Amino acid sequence: MELEQSGSEREAEISSEPGPRTVLVLGGGGMKGLAHVGVIKALEESAIRPDAVIGTSIGAVIGALVASGLGWRELSEITRRLKKEDVVAINRRSLWLGGIRSISVFEDRPFLGWLERVLPVNRFSELMIPLRVNATSLVSGEEVWFGKGCRRDLDLARALYASCALPLYFPPLRLEGDVLVDGGVSNAYALSQAVTWGAERVIGVDVGSDFGPPAEGFFEQGLVAMHHRVLALRMRDQRRDCLARYSQLPGIHIRPEVGHIDTFDFEKKQYLMEEGYRAAREALDASGWAGKTATATPAAGG
Repeated sequence: MELEQSGSEREAEISSEPGPRTVLVLGGGGMKGLAHVGVIKALEESAIRPDAVIGTSIGAVIGALVASGLGWRELSEITRRLKKEDVVAINRRSLWLGGIRSISVFEDRPFLGWLERVLPVNRFSELMIPLRVNATSLVSGEEVWFGKGCRRDLDLARALYASCALPLYFPPLRLEGDVLVDGGVSNAYALSQAVTWGAERVIGVDVGSDFGPPAEGFFEQGLVAMHHRVLALRMRDQRRDCLARYSQLPGIHIRPEVGHIDTFDFEKKQYLMEEGYRAAREALDASGWAGKTATATPAAGG
């Protein structure tokens, strides 16, 4: 495990290095974030390689794989092999009488084990592209950043788990008296961190949920459904404020049409990749950034 840098060491690192020119920001959104894989394909076709990556929740996972040096073909293969049981395992204690005192509906070990298996490296220092990922402290209420120029007192897999630990669903990560949960609780689409890092231009990929009318019978599904709805409401307002604040940020904004997909929908992986590709190609072509002609097959992983 990497030792945590002191505040002065982090400040020295930040001040001694220029900010990255092009930063890829991958937002959170549960399984909707598999659209990021299609975006990576479009970027590779256009010969665009980011100087740094920022990721939240599922965006942190895809971002770490990209920063490890994996291309869209490897990412699409990981996506195809991903099974629900790799991520979701019911915490049976939550089903017992008195289970409301359980800390989460799912267990942490399957998801953490999957992260450890698919990651090519174990430490932030081993990444080929600088990476930052966020979590949210339930102790301080503050956003916590791990990676280049930030905290590195966690191995990569546990930092990614913390960024993905959606409250109620997954157990939080406990770290030296702190309790860390999903970075999306505080900042699901971290354009602000790209500005902090000194980015000259940003490729932002927003895969947040749409907040439409719930399906019939939704509110009869119990406390988990109610909690999910409250989170979606918070994320909607957060997204809206973020986009309004950073509407003039240099770069491109990619919004795949995936907002209607459920957070834990494992059946639409191919659609998600293809939609990420379509949205990215459209945005790149409109921006003039595209350096190459798109391939004939418009399907991520095709």
